[in-house]
Amino acid sequence: MNDYKILAGNCIESLKGLADQSVDCCITSPPYFGLRDYGTARWEGGNPDCSHKRDSKASDKTTTGHINLQGAVGDGIYKKVCPRCGAVRHDSQIGLEQTPEEYINKLVEVFREVKRILKDDGTLWVNIGDSYSGSGKGPAGNLCKEHDERNMGDVHSAIVPQGMKPKDLIGIPWMLAFALRADGWYLRQDIIWHKPNPMPESVKDRCTKAHEYIFLLSKSREYYFDYEAIKEEAVTEPSVRDKNNEGYQADYPKGERFSAGERVWGADGMRNKRSVWSVATKPYKEAHFATFPKDLIEPCVLASSRIGGTVLDPFGGSGTTAEVAISHRRSAILCELNPEYIKIAQKRLSVIQPNFL
Repeated sequence: MNDYKILAGNCIESLKGLADQSVDCCITSPPYFGLRDYGTARWEGGNPDCSHKRDSKASDKTTTGHINLQGAVGDGIYKKVCPRCGAVRHDSQIGLEQTPEEYINKLVEVFREVKRILKDDGTLWVNIGDSYSGSGKGPAGNLCKEHDERNMGDVHSAIVPQGMKPKDLIGIPWMLAFALRADGWYLRQDIIWHKPNPMPESVKDRCTKAHEYIFLLSKSREYYFDYEAIKEEAVTEPSVRDKNNEGYQADYPKGERFSAGERVWGADGMRNKRSVWSVATKPYKEAHFATFPKDLIEPCVLASSRIGGTVLDPFGGSGTTAEVAISHRRSAILCELNPEYIKIAQKRLSVIQPNFL
């Protein structure tokens, strides 16, 4: 068994081609807001030899190699119009929207299609990171009509969204969670992905970020969730409640809540999985971008799909979700916009074998 499908192109259009209630669960990590450019744009007009990014003010003090990029994010590539040559950007990728609200609305549109494709007992797991509003290097509260640094001088390194101040944490994960809940999803749980090896930060006025969120959402009130499959080793001795002890039912004066006898928790040395997952980030040698750690995906696959089921990832990237699904005898469907990433995923998945233990 090595069953996977990669749908090339815009994920919303790709998802529209999938049948209703055809997948068991969706596990994904969308591109983060304003983080990077994935190289899928087509530029129209202007100078064909222009890089459409700020080549001056290059710096070794940022992860992107640029600093104070007017109107730009990620690797310094302009999002709409190149101010150097006037070229207009046409792109289907998500993450370079002008505002957080536009970004969230686009993701809601994606997951609306996902909900249609999910079986009625299906679930959605979304890993999402946060972003900051501007650099805070200019006077706080100096917000212009467009809230664009080009109208604030050269002191800001990013756009300050409407209603926010420079240096504000935007709150992207919870914006998405609440928007999906408003769109009909059941918001079941927030899970903290604790990173033991976080990216170092030189910040001096806050702590280094060492976590991200994973949200568990469901299509229906009742859904498939195999909690036994993801139990973890208990750290304490099994605990016993003796219901025959005097006073045990003291909190239930109107009648017995439990049948008589003992209840034992952790008798098998296992316990329910907790909501904080410590998983180290691990680079994938074929990819030059951040990848989903396999250990982060495995509990989602095991809890939310049965053997022989189908797992969907609308932002497939290098194919990590599919690799984990296949290794646990599930099928996988990926959507990916970047042709180079598709090549990486195809190469990676062509050699994956299911685990029959």
